[in-house]
Amino acid sequence: MESDQWLVLFILAAAVILFIIDRIRVDIVALLTLVSLVLTGLLTPAQAFSGFASPAVVTVWAVFIISGALYRSGVADLLAEFILRRAGSSPRRLMLIIMVVVGFLSAFMNNIGAVAILMPAVIAICRQVKISPSKMLMPMAFAALLGGNMTLIGTPPNILAADILDRYSAIETFQFFDYFPVGIVSLVAGIIYMVFFGWKILPDREPMASHFPVREYVTEARVRDDSPWVDKSVVETEASDRFDINILQIRHKGQEIEPETNYRLCEGDVLLMEGHLNDIVEVSRRARLRLLQDWGHDDNEHPQNLALAEIALTPASRREGQTLKDMDFRNRYGLSVLAIRHKGREYTSYLGEVPLTLGDELLVQGPKDRILVLHENPNFLVLDTSPLDLKRTEKIPLVLGILVIVLSAITARWIDPATALLVGALAMVLTGVLTMEDAYRAIDWQAVFLIAGLLPLGAAMEATGTARFLAMEIILLLGGWGNLAVLGGLFILTSILTSFISNAATTVLMVPIAISAALSLEVDPRPLVMATVLAASTSFMTPVGHQVNVIILGPGDYRFGDYTRVGIGLTFMVFLVTIFFLPLVWPF
Repeated sequence: MESDQWLVLFILAAAVILFIIDRIRVDIVALLTLVSLVLTGLLTPAQAFSGFASPAVVTVWAVFIISGALYRSGVADLLAEFILRRAGSSPRRLMLIIMVVVGFLSAFMNNIGAVAILMPAVIAICRQVKISPSKMLMPMAFAALLGGNMTLIGTPPNILAADILDRYSAIETFQFFDYFPVGIVSLVAGIIYMVFFGWKILPDREPMASHFPVREYVTEARVRDDSPWVDKSVVETEASDRFDINILQIRHKGQEIEPETNYRLCEGDVLLMEGHLNDIVEVSRRARLRLLQDWGHDDNEHPQNLALAEIALTPASRREGQTLKDMDFRNRYGLSVLAIRHKGREYTSYLGEVPLTLGDELLVQGPKDRILVLHENPNFLVLDTSPLDLKRTEKIPLVLGILVIVLSAITARWIDPATALLVGALAMVLTGVLTMEDAYRAIDWQAVFLIAGLLPLGAAMEATGTARFLAMEIILLLGGWGNLAVLGGLFILTSILTSFISNAATTVLMVPIAISAALSLEVDPRPLVMATVLAASTSFMTPVGHQVNVIILGPGDYRFGDYTRVGIGLTFMVFLVTIFFLPLVWPF
């Protein structure tokens, strides 16, 4: 090996180790890699910084903007609401519908956005039909990863693979729907596995709200003249069965009456009630009771205007690593935090000292209008269905029209994907679907810098012959068993890597090796590249393999081993599709 190859391997190994250790942000690791390539003389500054002007990078951030428009207009919400309502109460049918919906959403928008849109609706439905969210959130996340394999824009690895193949191979690169045949078969195989086998091994844990040991309140409420409880006994109100409220005592004109009697409530009676805050608020609203106690809330807000909500950090949150004290949460957002679920543990005291990370949940209490505003905050995901009146639903026909035109232009090859998607993103802004500030917030800048910083590493591997060297090692090990064995070996190696580092980083590292292996074997590189891309999206076996796995970690109350136990079978299913079906679509 030449010295340049040893140097590239050293930088590559250092980057992979830093990714796995996860002590430094992935985008910073990518930029450190880029700088190392320049300082060691492996690349010129122009070559190193070319990643920022790459069509792949432009495509990725344009897709984020278009996904933001789909979210902001309410298109995805309406689709989710329409289909999930028809899922019924059958758990497996519900899982099937959820996986189909999120799979096809992920084909046309980034999979993180698809999961963020559907997760609140899925949690709400799980509560309605009394199914643990742990039974539904993991299948939803895995379907998002599988669905992203169906189109060029479904996931960054597809975009990156097409760009790298175009740069380093004379063979025509992948077009928009070239991924679809293998992608749809992988999605169907994944759905079959989860519905018939994964269902049995998915954890069945209590719904997320029960994790928070929120204290019960004792408060007083006066019966109003328009209350449906007037002239009813306590038993007839069904307060205990319907609202989980315990009525401890009745006070009528200064006289105390036990609730177990047949006494019929009158206008002006005062009820001493015990229950959780959200139950008290709900019963006061439905039974038209006037709450009399303040509960020690800091604001002068009437308790009937208070609500509870569960929120989590978004992948693009700027609050990650900060404590509630650092961000001045109470004053900034006008909400009180009652509990935090952080890395599998619940905290109800010293909350201001807990550094928040992706996947943490916060139980907050405050005025309803403050919680509604939080739906629009890019730092937090409210784990409840987002009100459609906050969306720009009047823009839905416009958004769909722009999307159809962009996809038609790409499919018909009238214009290259990067330019078409950039035009689409600009159209979303110019027509008022998004403001420019909304567009900037929609972009996952960490992903953009990660890709731009790592693309030059792939170029250095190709220029120094390092990719060819690694490819020859794989061929020497597996080539004796044929091309299919090399394809399988690339899949296995890629799937192991993507369990610990991002799928975009894995793609940048492995696709040059796959191309070099194909050229050495004198076969079409597209089957090997396609296998690598499929494997890069099989981030099923660890929660750190992909951001969608981290998003569902807290709400689903998952453990590390849950992903491995469920994900290893799903990875094997995709492996079988890759081995037996992919060569039929993309022969060597």
